[in-house]
Amino acid sequence: MNRRVSPAMIALVALLIALTTVFTLVVRVPVPATQGYVNLSDVAIAFIGLAFGPWVGLAAGGVGAALADLLGGYTQFALLSLVAHGLEGLVIGLLGRGRRSAAGMALAWLPGALIMIASYLVGEGLFLTGWPAALAEVPLNAFQALVGAVVGIPLMLAVRRAYPPIDQLGRARTWTE
Repeated sequence: MNRRVSPAMIALVALLIALTTVFTLVVRVPVPATQGYVNLSDVAIAFIGLAFGPWVGLAAGGVGAALADLLGGYTQFALLSLVAHGLEGLVIGLLGRGRRSAAGMALAWLPGALIMIASYLVGEGLFLTGWPAALAEVPLNAFQALVGAVVGIPLMLAVRRAYPPIDQLGRARTWTE
């Protein structure tokens, strides 16, 4: 259980954090009523959780989304994004282990998406925007998560077909899970 993390794994996680940040920042649709925005972060998070497992999904999803909030001027959401998208990547990675079919991956994605949506609802309702804006954000977060599955799952299947060793990258012997 006391395995060392390899430099290659550290580099991979750093690249995946950057990938999540870019997916979050490149396409942003501001939603003035909620003070937030809709983005493509869930595409990266679904793919990363399925491809590289729970701990990489946690790190890349949480840190990547939070970093995008900090860089993009939505600093008030950074901590909430760290938690919501980190948990999303963790759950998708945990439940996605060994799933080979699109249906199996969708079953892994759904609980992760629901946790992300619930995290934003509670976090925004209690600490950021209040309940009316938090409730207005639910369908937008659901749409964002759905886009993540519709693009992220086929992306995972395509990458797996093109590069089968991807299944081993996130589960390297030097990575502790």
